[in-house]
Amino acid sequence: RITLLSSPLGKKFTVEMEGKNQSFVTTFILMGIPHPPELETALFGIFLVVYALTLVGNLLILLVIKVDSHLRTPMYYFLANLSFIDTWFSTVTVPKILMGLFSTDGGAISFHSCAAQLYFFHILGGTECFLYTVMSYDRYVAITFPLRYATMMSGKTCALLAGGTWLTGGLLAALQTILTFRLPYCGPNQIQHYLCDAPPILKLACTDTSVNEMVIFVNIGVLTIGCFFLIFLSYVSIIRAILKISTAEGRYKAFQTCASHCIVVLCFFGPCLFIYLRPGSKDAVDGIVAIFYTVLTPMLNPLVYTLRNKEVKTALLRLQKRGVFSKGK
Repeated sequence: RITLLSSPLGKKFTVEMEGKNQSFVTTFILMGIPHPPELETALFGIFLVVYALTLVGNLLILLVIKVDSHLRTPMYYFLANLSFIDTWFSTVTVPKILMGLFSTDGGAISFHSCAAQLYFFHILGGTECFLYTVMSYDRYVAITFPLRYATMMSGKTCALLAGGTWLTGGLLAALQTILTFRLPYCGPNQIQHYLCDAPPILKLACTDTSVNEMVIFVNIGVLTIGCFFLIFLSYVSIIRAILKISTAEGRYKAFQTCASHCIVVLCFFGPCLFIYLRPGSKDAVDGIVAIFYTVLTPMLNPLVYTLRNKEVKTALLRLQKRGVFSKGK
């Protein structure tokens, strides 16, 4: 005999079989960012401004790269991909944070919506991780083999590299999502985080999660280390090549281009390594650290690549002179 008994707010349903009750979670509660109640308005304003800057900055980069023919190079092709990812990466997380700050049930998220958020969070995050690696390879080829750059980084090659990052990110995200949500969740439903990510969700599973924690360690932690190591090797070779450039102006321009990439790489990879190399950790600070690569890095990318990039700033001035940003156009 099976009897379905709904709990308040639809958080669980209970299956009664042969006198034994088993509850299963149907709704999770995202506990959000720990903060004093008096800071809710300030935090809402800060996250809203950051989200707005993220959208405007990344969409502006996409527009400039698409419209300006001078930016039709592999470097800006990958930068356009990065801006596209960051636009959606921020959208997956920040609106839910804003809802949770004021709404009494803003932290509530259905089981299937939680699974969807985890999948999109990981496909975008994983693809961005691989894309940073590809961008470092692009800079390595451009500086180390300048005469062969156009051949080695042809349009077809760039498309294959970008497509490979999306395919790999999608497969790893699907694996992570399936392994996380195949587990039974029959106890507490409060996720000590502001998004549905695997480590905090696994703490709620009413079964052994050691296999999942190992998959997180290998699937995310080790692969992140691998990408970071490849980027490090690329920049070791890049620095060697830059030091061989005869003119000081040439060395400065090369260093300036690479410095932008290094800044965002450190902001993205540092927090990822801290969180996913400790999948069994119950440290509440993980949620705070995650803000760096889920909220701040998507905003920093357009700022770094425009304020520190002379070509992009020049392209913006050209578009302004052509009236692209005029109200009447």
